[in-house]
Amino acid sequence: MASVSRAWRVVLEKIETDLLDGTLQPGDRLPPERELAATLGVGRSSVREALRVLEVMGLIRTGTGSGPTSGAIIIATPQGGMSALLRLQVAAQGFPLDDVVATRLVLESAVAQALASDPDRRTDGARAVLEAMDADDLTAAEFLALDAQLHLALAEASGNVVITAMMAGLRMAIESYVQAGAARIQDWDATAERLRREHRDILAAVEAGEPERARTLVRDHITGYYAHAGLARA
Repeated sequence: MASVSRAWRVVLEKIETDLLDGTLQPGDRLPPERELAATLGVGRSSVREALRVLEVMGLIRTGTGSGPTSGAIIIATPQGGMSALLRLQVAAQGFPLDDVVATRLVLESAVAQALASDPDRRTDGARAVLEAMDADDLTAAEFLALDAQLHLALAEASGNVVITAMMAGLRMAIESYVQAGAARIQDWDATAERLRREHRDILAAVEAGEPERARTLVRDHITGYYAHAGLARA
C-alpha cells in the first residue's frame, strides 16, 4: 500500500491519466470511494482528499447520499495543448530544484506585474481557490495542491497562454518540492496561516492595480517558503 503522504497523489494521478487518455469523459461517474481505495491500494481518506482537490480544480462535482446520482461525476477534461503539457509533468519532476525556483520567480513575477497592470483583469478563479484554502480541515497535502492551483489560476488570469502552459507543465514538479518542504516544517498550522496571509496580500495588490508591489510580494512568497522549509537558499 502507498505511504500515507503519497497515497492521495496515487488517486489524483490515476484519475488525471484517465481524463487525459479519454478513459473518463464528462458525464462519467467515478467508482465509489470504497472501490477506488481497494483498486489503488490506498485508504478511503486518501480518495476523499484527491476528489476534493479535483473538485476545486473544476474537473469533477461530488454529491452526497446513495443511488445512481451519488458519488463524483466528471464535468470537465483538460483541453487542447494543455493535455500534452500535463503529460510533461512527470518529466518535470526530475528538474533540479534551483532551476524550478528560478523559473517560478521569472514566470510568476511577470504574471503578477502583468495582471496588476491590466484594468480588465479577472481574478474570480484565483479568489475561489483562495477561499477553498481557508477550510480548517485541509491536510498539508491538500493545502499545497490548492496552493499550486492558485498560482496556476493567477497565470491563467494574466491571459499569457505561454506562461500559463509552462506553469501547468511545472505544476507537479512544484508540488513535489513544496510537499517535501512541508515535511520539514514543525509548526505547519502557523506556516499555513502565514501562506494564506501572503496569498491574500498578493491578490489584494493585483486587484488594487499595484504591479511593483504584487511582483515583490510574489518573489518574497516563493523564496520565503523555500528558505523556511530548508529547501533552498533565501
